[in-house]
Amino acid sequence: MHIRRCATLLIEPRETIGFDLGALLDGETGVRTTLGWVALAGHVDDEIPLDAAEVALLGELSPNAWIPFEDLAKKHPREALETLLAKGLAVAQDSEDANLRDHARRDEALRATHWRDLAAVMHRHTRWKDVDTEDAERRFSEASEQTFLERLGPSPPPVHERVAAKQRIPLQRLESSTLEELSDRRVTCRNYDPSRAVPRADFSALMYRAFGARVLSDYAPGVQLMKKGVPSAGGLHATEAYALVQNVEGVMPGLYHYHPVAHALEPLRSLEPGAATALAKRFVAAQAYYADAHVVIALVARFPRNFWKYRNHAKAYRAVILDAGHLSQMLYLAATELNLGAFITAAVNEVEIEQAFGLEPMEEGPLAVCGFGVRAAKKVTVEFDPAGKVWAASLS
Repeated sequence: MHIRRCATLLIEPRETIGFDLGALLDGETGVRTTLGWVALAGHVDDEIPLDAAEVALLGELSPNAWIPFEDLAKKHPREALETLLAKGLAVAQDSEDANLRDHARRDEALRATHWRDLAAVMHRHTRWKDVDTEDAERRFSEASEQTFLERLGPSPPPVHERVAAKQRIPLQRLESSTLEELSDRRVTCRNYDPSRAVPRADFSALMYRAFGARVLSDYAPGVQLMKKGVPSAGGLHATEAYALVQNVEGVMPGLYHYHPVAHALEPLRSLEPGAATALAKRFVAAQAYYADAHVVIALVARFPRNFWKYRNHAKAYRAVILDAGHLSQMLYLAATELNLGAFITAAVNEVEIEQAFGLEPMEEGPLAVCGFGVRAAKKVTVEFDPAGKVWAASLS
């Protein structure tokens, strides 16, 4: 058997704080701190505790060259090498053990995607699973009698003013235009009307304007670029829309992939209406006001498409995150034009989205969730509409 270190690895020193009742009874503070090490790997979900000897041994293993296990066992403790293999931090080339083969498979898949190391670790280990924001808010309020603002204090000012007011150079105010009026009405919607379906024509128009490809171009042999309504690094448009449809005329509730070139839905799984809403709520970490949207869309980055060109690139991950911002803004504008409400949130349970759509997280990863639907006639949940263009004073 030959082994090497996994491709992407971050080792972090950690300090944990605990309470020691015995020390308190002895007249001490009772607070105990423990120093240790934690490994974060790009191909493993869990944080992995390490001891100092394991940290040192990892520093002796090549992430590229395959070395016979027995040769390494002559220089290093056999038990320590076996422990690193079991943890997935060392991978085996030709093991008969199923768990070791799985670690090696996932490590190899990560290598083939050409991630930047820090970006891979950050992406893998900031994904949520089973997070309930409503429960977190409740526990936050129960932890103290202070209000949210009392605990956090005032927010930083809205603008970092760099010169005195008299030094500013005034710019001409814009005349009213269709785009300006549309932008004024572009706000995040938290109130949807489940009794009304999104018209099929509006759904089709919105999906095309936000996510559809206007042109597919053969840029070079083996290289096809797309023209969409938003920019994307290298014209690659590596972020795609996976939709949970709840209430659209002529479309059964369920999970779909939107094909941007064919301008068509690819059915993945049908859902009962109640199950669709429950799944939507899990997607958005229990933010019930977003779970009621008629269409909930996971913005999923296809990392191999972007990283094919920007291999191990320091800015590649930022580029796919920008895609999510561009697409969501176009979704907002298209929805606003059709008098529909829209939203986007980064507070999402990525792991549950991956499982629902059958995605491998380091190849196709959800970056955010957006959506749209028919706006309710009455505002029940607070919305941020500072300009007052959506909600009249009597409704707000």
